[in-house]
Amino acid sequence: MTSAERTLTDLSAAAATPFARQMALTADGDRPGRYRVDVDERWNCPIVPQGGVMAALATTAMAAELDHPDQQLRTLTTVFAAQVPAGPVTIDVSVLRRGRTMSQAMATARPAGADDGAPGHTTVAVFGATRGGFEFTDVAMPDVPPPEDCPSFRDPLPPEVADDFPDRPPFAFWEHVEGRPALGNAPWDDYVPSASDCASWYRFDQPPMRPDGTLDPLAVIALCDLMPSSVGQRMGPGARTWYPPSADLTVHLFEDARSEWLLAHLRARRATEGYASVEAALWDPTGPTLVAHATQVMFLSFPDGPPTGDDRLPLDQRGAPPR
Repeated sequence: MTSAERTLTDLSAAAATPFARQMALTADGDRPGRYRVDVDERWNCPIVPQGGVMAALATTAMAAELDHPDQQLRTLTTVFAAQVPAGPVTIDVSVLRRGRTMSQAMATARPAGADDGAPGHTTVAVFGATRGGFEFTDVAMPDVPPPEDCPSFRDPLPPEVADDFPDRPPFAFWEHVEGRPALGNAPWDDYVPSASDCASWYRFDQPPMRPDGTLDPLAVIALCDLMPSSVGQRMGPGARTWYPPSADLTVHLFEDARSEWLLAHLRARRATEGYASVEAALWDPTGPTLVAHATQVMFLSFPDGPPTGDDRLPLDQRGAPPR
């Protein structure tokens, strides 16, 4: 069995979680470089599969096509040019360069049956072998309570605010991934914002741990694509209703995680002209170890129309010119 076949079909008892099963692709015997997969609605967030899950599927296809098990994913960038709904999906891979120690590839995921040139999710990735070099981490994990001491997104709302936040069914994705806020304010808190920094613990209900005790890096990619709360944190309470579709996602992977829980430390660097630039640092608390860094541009959608005047500014800046 080749490493490509192992990438596609290895569902040992240790790895047979819903996420690991979702990452199992089938090579199209009639079309070199094409892979097929049925994407489960369980990953919808809210109405189509979460972008990080789709980027992980593209990574799986590229790794299979490269067939270089000694070259690990180092960085990827996905452009979400069109929605790819749940159901049958094709992923077409092009190897840009196949090197001895570093290779590059590109993959586009589209609904099955779409024209070859149709837009979808296009991912460019770099895979590389371990090399000698410098060793340092110049950022620090924030000092936060452990996940067992933090509330869950699944907890009922405080009774005093329940009427102000209508009970809505959770996105399907959040029925399989749990979040626990560890730094920042809840949407119903009465506070004046001063920064966008916030952090949450994330864990798959059935974590896809590999036989060596590490978390599947593909799961780390999915957990990187959860950054909008930093924008809400900076705007403060009472902001106009908005939605944050993603324009892109870039992920840099550093080291394997050995914890089921990862802490995502989020920050929104700039919002202007209807877009917001956000970033995430994902930490394994057992080191602590910086596992991944991600960036993303979101385009802001306002169902009741975009804000005007001072409503465009964070609560603490209203009455002052934008910076």
